[in-house]
Amino acid sequence: MVEIKNQQLTREGCGKDVRHFEFEALSSGIKYQVGDALEVLPGQNPAAIDAFIRRCNLNPDSLITVHPGGTEIFSPDSSKKTSKAPVKLKSFVELAMDISSASPRRYFFEVLSFFATAEHEKERLQYFASPEGRDDLYEYNQKEHRTVLEVLEDFPSAQMPFEWLVQLVPPLKTRAFSISSSPSAHPNQVHLTVNVVSWNTPFKRKRTGLCSTWLAGLNPQDRVYLPVWFLKGSLPPPPPSLPLLLIGPGTGCAPFCGFVEERAIQCAIGSTGPVLFFFGCRNEEMDFLYRDLWLSHAQRGGVLSEDKGGGFFVAFSRDQLQKVYVQHKMQEESQKVWSLLSAGASIYVAGSSTKMPTDVQSCLEEIVMKESGVSKEASVRWLRALEKAGKYHVEAWS
Repeated sequence: MVEIKNQQLTREGCGKDVRHFEFEALSSGIKYQVGDALEVLPGQNPAAIDAFIRRCNLNPDSLITVHPGGTEIFSPDSSKKTSKAPVKLKSFVELAMDISSASPRRYFFEVLSFFATAEHEKERLQYFASPEGRDDLYEYNQKEHRTVLEVLEDFPSAQMPFEWLVQLVPPLKTRAFSISSSPSAHPNQVHLTVNVVSWNTPFKRKRTGLCSTWLAGLNPQDRVYLPVWFLKGSLPPPPPSLPLLLIGPGTGCAPFCGFVEERAIQCAIGSTGPVLFFFGCRNEEMDFLYRDLWLSHAQRGGVLSEDKGGGFFVAFSRDQLQKVYVQHKMQEESQKVWSLLSAGASIYVAGSSTKMPTDVQSCLEEIVMKESGVSKEASVRWLRALEKAGKYHVEAWS
């Protein structure tokens, strides 16, 4: 797939950078459903790749073959047969070895100590690999999110052979994102809503998310090819007649873009169930993601409109002195929530895995208890029965 749109959704100065990306398939026939996810293999910084190759004294143009037993340098006149086609060493590092974002494991330091020729480096590496050095290794490595390249640069006398590097450098992993589009509304396209991750370590070193930063840096005019795979999501696509209670603060709204677009198309050709959507963000003017989309569908006749039995409610947590979250808005609309649940609605929750899913569940327990007049234990059992019936779905990420 190639990127065709890279749009910042949040305003400058709001403290976060959330992007809307659109990708187009190179050939027709892509298949996915609303609620599915897209796995993306991120690119790595070319300067970091070159620095790694220089630091390890590698020949970027060497041809290598990789198999379960290890790695070998390939020469054209070699008589050894292999079922794997040789690849350039630089290409293998770029696509398979995470040298610029993942931290190495303890065993990496132990093996690296065998190749260190400077005595002080050898001693420090051995200490990091020992039980006594475990806490200091954690402070140096994991807490600071030290990368493989940074560790190698900190111990310049250690020349680990490539055969060992292949085995000990963490593999470059794909990143999964909830798809924020409907294939019916956007044929041959996939949309993503991505928070561009950045943070400071305890020693004030700036770190960034590998995949989100790479995606944000792409220029759609360059039409960069992205290796992607479709994944079955944890939010199953609902039938048109099913009433929906959607709760998705922040980037948790991503899958519900697709849900609402799909329901709008279904509504145009037949009867559909009502949709209640609770969204949350910090400020109305700074990070109200997809504002126009939601408000257009909340107008008369839209799938989120009151005349269709639905509704759209937003919690702006920091636009007033007292913080307001989605669960507070749900409490305010408890009658509508209970009416929808009584009509057989399915619950879909998406967003941060910190406190939000638990807070939303507690809020739903209180609403069931208040509106139906049952005990706390009975409301817990009622929601648990919804889960067992496959009508309470949560997709949360850290």
